[in-house]
Amino acid sequence: MMENDSARQLDFISYIQRLLVEGDFSATYKYALLHALADICIEKPLNDNPNAPLEISFSEIVEKFIALYWQHAVPFTVGSQQQAGDLLKQNTGKQAKIITELHECHNSNISNINQLKRSTRWPALYRETLKTLREGPLWRLQILAKTEQCFLYPHQKNTDSIVLNEGIAFCFRRFYDLVVHLSRNAWLNKIQSIPANSSVLGAQTQLNNFLFGVDRQAITKARPLLEEIQQGNCFYCQKKLNCQTDVDHFIPFAKYANDLGHNFVVAHSTCNNSKRDYLGAIMYRDRWYEQNIIQHHGSITTELSEYFNCDAVRSEAVTSWAYQVAANNGAQLWVGKGEFEIINTCEKPKEITRNFHRT
Repeated sequence: MMENDSARQLDFISYIQRLLVEGDFSATYKYALLHALADICIEKPLNDNPNAPLEISFSEIVEKFIALYWQHAVPFTVGSQQQAGDLLKQNTGKQAKIITELHECHNSNISNINQLKRSTRWPALYRETLKTLREGPLWRLQILAKTEQCFLYPHQKNTDSIVLNEGIAFCFRRFYDLVVHLSRNAWLNKIQSIPANSSVLGAQTQLNNFLFGVDRQAITKARPLLEEIQQGNCFYCQKKLNCQTDVDHFIPFAKYANDLGHNFVVAHSTCNNSKRDYLGAIMYRDRWYEQNIIQHHGSITTELSEYFNCDAVRSEAVTSWAYQVAANNGAQLWVGKGEFEIINTCEKPKEITRNFHRT
């Protein structure tokens, strides 16, 4: 690694820390924007120069922004208890507009983001969210101690995109776990600090799972198709599935907290519980690629797009990113119960993205 690359990465971490301490956060929008930028950076395939500037369209940010707030727009629950109007406030003043509008979408029997995109409510919601981004967080995120410090991207307000400065996309990929952890913790703390939320939250400790957890009921929608694709066999051990079957995030939800249709496989509960939050061995990565991207990308898109984002290119990019980070860190990859392999850091896995014909 070149010395200037190391310095840039240290500057990046320092800047994120300063942003969260010195920024003015009267609402949670800036945390969502920081989280969105990190997500988008790992969802895009790398070009030949990993340090190159990266253009991100406003439309990409809007869609990610809405997806991040979707779960936040339902009444907060503790166990099975739920009271009308228990929406957590995300602003020290009036409720954040995106929460109000998404709550109305939930009440219109729209059950997930993909249904929302196909509904008549989407165009107006998109326009309002874009307006909110343009008027606020896009140009306020980088105001530290009342001063504009455009370390992440220049403030060019007459365009329909932002361009991350040289090396910034690489840093978002390299430190994705850290950025998401910091932005989510700050987000949680902000919600807990708003006085109007105290009567709703009480002394409970379930807020993190409520705002950012996986919807286990939703992912079961993928099970029938995956069982058919895998011919009734566990993705990992290749033995016949039984009544104890789980839908597994191949790239663990703990590493990338989004549901992508092409990221799901089905496995025995015992295999899934053993794998936990580890990345699977290289042989599983190749099996996933062959199964979900090469052979069955079309059927996954057709059958699951009603419930999940089914973008095969995005899933490839996320998987490639996850294994590259594992290689950089010399991480252990799960092979089976109690068995692991280590990526040779001198021989990092290549990009798995290939050119193939999608029908």
